[in-house]
Amino acid sequence: MGKDYTVLSKDIVKYVGTEKNIISVFHCATRLRFKVKKNEEVNLDKLKSLEGVITAMNSGGQIQVVIGNQVDNVYQAVLKNSDIKKDQKESEDQGGEKKNIINVLMETISGIFAPALGILAGAGTIKALLLLLTTLNVLTETSGTYQIWYAAADGIFTFLPILLGYTAGKKFGCSQFTSIALGMALVYPNMTALYSAEKSISFLGINVHLISYASSVMPIIISTYIMSKLEKLLKKYIPEILKMFAVPMIELMIMVPATFLIIGPVMDKFGSLLAAGYSAIVGFNPILAGGILGLIWPAAVIFGLHWGFFPIVMNNLATMGKDTLFVITGPNNFAQAGATLGVFLKTKDKKLKSISGSAAISAVLAGITEPAIYGVTLPYKKPFFIGAVFSGIAGAITAAVGASAPTVLGMSILSMPGYLGTGFVGLVIACVIAYFGSAICTYLFGFSDNMIVRDEQKADEPEKLETDDEILGAPVNGNMISLKDVKDEVFASGVLGEGFAMEPSDGEVKSPCNGTITAVAETGHAIGIVSDHGAEVLIHIGMDTVKMNGKGFKVHVKVGQRVKAKQPLVTVDLAKVKEAGYDAVTPMVITNGYAYHKIVMEQTGIKNVGDAAISLISK
Repeated sequence: MGKDYTVLSKDIVKYVGTEKNIISVFHCATRLRFKVKKNEEVNLDKLKSLEGVITAMNSGGQIQVVIGNQVDNVYQAVLKNSDIKKDQKESEDQGGEKKNIINVLMETISGIFAPALGILAGAGTIKALLLLLTTLNVLTETSGTYQIWYAAADGIFTFLPILLGYTAGKKFGCSQFTSIALGMALVYPNMTALYSAEKSISFLGINVHLISYASSVMPIIISTYIMSKLEKLLKKYIPEILKMFAVPMIELMIMVPATFLIIGPVMDKFGSLLAAGYSAIVGFNPILAGGILGLIWPAAVIFGLHWGFFPIVMNNLATMGKDTLFVITGPNNFAQAGATLGVFLKTKDKKLKSISGSAAISAVLAGITEPAIYGVTLPYKKPFFIGAVFSGIAGAITAAVGASAPTVLGMSILSMPGYLGTGFVGLVIACVIAYFGSAICTYLFGFSDNMIVRDEQKADEPEKLETDDEILGAPVNGNMISLKDVKDEVFASGVLGEGFAMEPSDGEVKSPCNGTITAVAETGHAIGIVSDHGAEVLIHIGMDTVKMNGKGFKVHVKVGQRVKAKQPLVTVDLAKVKEAGYDAVTPMVITNGYAYHKIVMEQTGIKNVGDAAISLISK
């Protein structure tokens, strides 16, 4: 029996903001990708801390939860253990936040292509294996075995508009059966035969410029998008009793001719220009272009932005019959695998050795690098940057030798036969350099177990700052009282740290020391400061004043700002605090008291701002 992901799936949904905050979810090779209504409802820190989650981020207009190889199992568990539906459509009026154009573009591309990645990569790998078998004379291209397997591999690419019709229909929120039918029309055998025979046809007297839609990408996506707008319009005006057949009928009668007459030819021309532009850039200086692409690719993977290049790859395959973009960036898989191997060989930590060993194997055999990047190289930084440098070197070599692929392939040891042809030897050399160069450099100077000690210290115990003796002043004018006299158990018990409290006589709250602001509550009722001598200070203005939602509070500082002793931090209207029914007593506590040998309170009583209030004696 497989592992049970029930608890993990429920926790993921919980920390993404529950079902109420989720508009849609899908997954790619390693990540769950959530579209949410409100980003502030998502707890990324909690998501990152879950066992089974490699990392989580807000990127490309999505909440991306990186799982690794088990992503499909976790995805199925999410659907099973929540009210989220597999085919849940995205609506334009879901109340989500407005995204910038880049986020919208990345979100759209990933939403269309990510669900199809597995089958595209799987079919591409079958092509690679068939190429190897025919090269070794194990099979011939005329044999029945070859032809059946090739049909399995090439069918998905030949009829790609049908597949993208489904994913685009889902993404744009229109009838997926109608968008599939639109894709079918584009690759209908009679139309394909007319194109192959170079025959001319017309529609209502208008000449049709026939093109090949097999393996095409942009025509079906653009047509489906326009159709989604048309569908909303039709549903608005067509009577309910006629909608079931009238809406798809009118959609097909309008959109199929529109695609053959206008959208298809325009997108075909655009695709040719895009392919020519890409080829010109790489051809102008292959070494420079390949080096830059290889160098930036690891960062693109981190943020999930590599999806933005996918339409270019598919367009290259459709217009030129081959692709070089994913080939140039492919050695990055070997570079990150090598850096992870270097960590595996160097570390003596059993947990890290287990993680790095499996991640290195996954990257080099399957081309899945997220576990290696997020679980090993990125947390320790140097291995990641070493891998990026060797990815750039390998990219430059690959571009220089002109290596290419006739299909979509994830680069790994198993898929290497798919790159047989021009530049193959150079590509292999580039991958070897990326792998062993990253491994050797990481082993020699890119990693040490001291890094693990620092990480564990941060995770398992408070970081022991270097502290010096220091005297902190009163933050407000008023009467200084013992913390035990505060009518709040959390402060009175000292659970937040040792300190004192002030009964303010005015509303001017000022800094008790020279230091840096580390936290400012949105409501203005609490301020965090780290003094220049290492004291971590929390000033909490009033009891339960958070419920005032900032009314009566005027904040004068922001996080990261340097402040001097007696510099104004917050001005509070004490009359409004009293009117709202809250106590204005203001505790000031030292949250890193463990770093000190002794903390001594000054005598209670009337104090002015800056008067000595607490002495910190360092160890």
